[in-house]
Amino acid sequence: MLPLTYQTELPEAGCDEAGRGCLAGPVFAAAVILPPDFAHPLLNDSKQMTRRNRELLRTIIEREAVAWAVEAVSPARIDEINILNASFEGMSQAAARLTPAPGFLAIDGNRFRTRLDIPYKCIVKGDASYADIAAASVLAKTHRDEYMERLAEAYPMYGWARNMGYPTREHRLAIREYGLTPHHRLTFNHEIDQLEIPFDQPR
Repeated sequence: MLPLTYQTELPEAGCDEAGRGCLAGPVFAAAVILPPDFAHPLLNDSKQMTRRNRELLRTIIEREAVAWAVEAVSPARIDEINILNASFEGMSQAAARLTPAPGFLAIDGNRFRTRLDIPYKCIVKGDASYADIAAASVLAKTHRDEYMERLAEAYPMYGWARNMGYPTREHRLAIREYGLTPHHRLTFNHEIDQLEIPFDQPR
């Protein structure tokens, strides 16, 4: 099982995002403070988990966490400030909503910027290293998938219930045929001749 936190001196929130590489839909970010006795053998980087296990862990995390929050940053905001800054903004907003407030943030990735007056540490592959970041990855992923599946009901031609807005061949061909929607990120390259990014997360 994953170690609970990066450090133990301060109350720590793990932070992660989902959907950074998508052509459509918001980027979702989550922040989670786990109780000191939390442990679950299935908890891991959400990309390494099956959908069934992610949904199971989402229920457990939301029930047992000391605090958790999920934020969505819209495609329009992504176009305005770019996807990296939108990810930072989403994680900051999620962390700011936590009650009790964290004293430390463990961030998945190698970069972070925030206006929050909270110390933090960036951890590459943190979602596969610490339980609180893994928990945040599960919440961000499951909340985003749920959102994209609802959106797919209004736009079935893009296959969002299957590709979650990622740049699969199916998605790019649909853009060519039907054009862009208000949910697409206009600053991203939607052309079919661009190299496809495989959507390999377990479903």
